[in-house]
Amino acid sequence: MVHSVSKHIAVIGGGSWGTALVKILSDNLPLNDPPLNWWVRGEDNASYINQYHHNPKYLSSVQINSDKVKVSSDLIQTIASSDMLLFAIPSAFLANSLKGADSKMLQNKIVISAIKGIVPQTSNLVAEYFHNSFGVAYPDMLVISGPCHAEEVALEKLSFLTIAGQNKEYVQQFASMLAGRFIKTVASDDIFGTEYAAVLKNIYALANGICHGLGYGDNFQAVLIANSIKEIERFLDKIFPTHREVTDSAYLGDLLVTAYSQFSRNRTFGNMIGKGYSVQAAQLEMNMIAEGYYAVKSMHELNKQYQVNMPIMEAVYKILYRGASASDEIRTLIPSLS
Repeated sequence: MVHSVSKHIAVIGGGSWGTALVKILSDNLPLNDPPLNWWVRGEDNASYINQYHHNPKYLSSVQINSDKVKVSSDLIQTIASSDMLLFAIPSAFLANSLKGADSKMLQNKIVISAIKGIVPQTSNLVAEYFHNSFGVAYPDMLVISGPCHAEEVALEKLSFLTIAGQNKEYVQQFASMLAGRFIKTVASDDIFGTEYAAVLKNIYALANGICHGLGYGDNFQAVLIANSIKEIERFLDKIFPTHREVTDSAYLGDLLVTAYSQFSRNRTFGNMIGKGYSVQAAQLEMNMIAEGYYAVKSMHELNKQYQVNMPIMEAVYKILYRGASASDEIRTLIPSLS
């Protein structure tokens, strides 16, 4: 079905990335337009944001303009009253969050994923999950990829976002909604490639964090990341062969910022593992979800089908899910790097 982009927009998710997207969109929203709908988990959270105009748990410095943003904890009502749905829920919680939603509720809506992970219950990409579980047509979907950390959006540091989709009109229209003084946008038609690259870069950021925690220096970590982009390219060429430049910001740029940034939760999680934390202890200490932890299990299972040579990814899987020694696995990995 072909339909125009409506201005009734909803952001689904109250974490740091959801909060950053609310800031970007509401800053650009004309005052005479309908307010942005924002779903957050928990009535107490919604009431607090409505009353005090900031999110107490994530990016608390961001001021929420109550004239432009309507906050609710009612997911079904938020979806029903919006035509454009921007999802920013961690992939591990997406299926459970949508349990009460009717399978037809998302049809005839534009669905945008800002989620960088695999849905673990189905081992699907987010776009595949919405298509298979809710009947959303692929031309009605968009994917946002980086390189872009929410914390730098809050600080209004210059950032680039890639908007990928099959419908060029939707891509251009949504890109214009995001573009502004400190946000630049890039258009892409590689919806599946950008999604898988976003999933994989979290795994390689974990690997980089593990190596940092083990005491490896910048020289070795540069080699690790150079080999990581090769693994990403091999996998994308195998599963979705098309012309793409993996040196573009949506692929290499997103990998670099996730592997090196102080704001990267995946790097932080990996660093803790490298320093000797157990998986459980690292998860308890972190306040946010490291998507790469869930992604590596799903990607390991998926790659049994495709048999792509991905030694770095397999090393992370063994460390996190088989209890292998991090130091032993990295030493074993080194001869395969170039």
